[in-house]
Amino acid sequence: MTAQRFINGMHARFREAASSRGTVLYIHGLGDSGLCLEGIMAHPLLNGFSHLAADLPGYGKSPWPDKPLSIPMYADLLAQWISSPEVPLDVAQVILVGHSMGGVIGTALCERHPEKVRAFINVEGNISLQDCTFSCTIAAHSLDDFIERGFTSFRDDIYKKGLSERALRIYHAGLLMCDPRSIHFNSRELVELSESEELEARLGSLKIPVFYVWGSPGGTAEHSRSLLRTQGVPLVPVHESGHWPFIDRPDAFAERIIEIAGALRA
Repeated sequence: MTAQRFINGMHARFREAASSRGTVLYIHGLGDSGLCLEGIMAHPLLNGFSHLAADLPGYGKSPWPDKPLSIPMYADLLAQWISSPEVPLDVAQVILVGHSMGGVIGTALCERHPEKVRAFINVEGNISLQDCTFSCTIAAHSLDDFIERGFTSFRDDIYKKGLSERALRIYHAGLLMCDPRSIHFNSRELVELSESEELEARLGSLKIPVFYVWGSPGGTAEHSRSLLRTQGVPLVPVHESGHWPFIDRPDAFAERIIEIAGALRA
């Protein structure tokens, strides 16, 4: 069973393995929370790993900050959190998994604090503007307009689409908990970073092992994948899935984690 408690001010979900092969530390995406990761954290193929996922401030069950936190601020906060005595981690054995915006935060964390993790798996993280489906929609609003009407409209649209797509049903639950100021601020950051097309070079320049997992055919845009290829970033597909491959195809996603962990030991 996944346990939950607050650790250093952030709501966390965790599962500890009796004989751990290391820890998988997850960073959720824009508007999301650790709720979307509970299924993969409990996957039987991954029972040999401990699992830990925090709700970022402004998201999930964590408190809303007085002012929205930037992506570098999230990266630094998570680095401090990893080193906290309350977090049961051996940093030499931590595999960082960042989904969507979490992939961008994970990139910043690995740039700024490479000693904190063993390897980084970027899952569907933003690379180009073509990956900004939700963030472009949100960033098109002024903050006041988004708070007054845009956020409700956005959530209603996700709810309707979620009637036929499980991942979006879980995403909608996360949206009901998140701070509108945070999701708006972080959307604008993601659009700016993706439009600059700098993220693939930053990912390719990391000094630790890095892998990019994408959902085929419904996930990361081909243009983004071509940018990653130019940087030599290993692309790992999860077939018959989309932006949430760990929800769409949990068995296949768990197998990719096992394969990557095995490559790290080789």
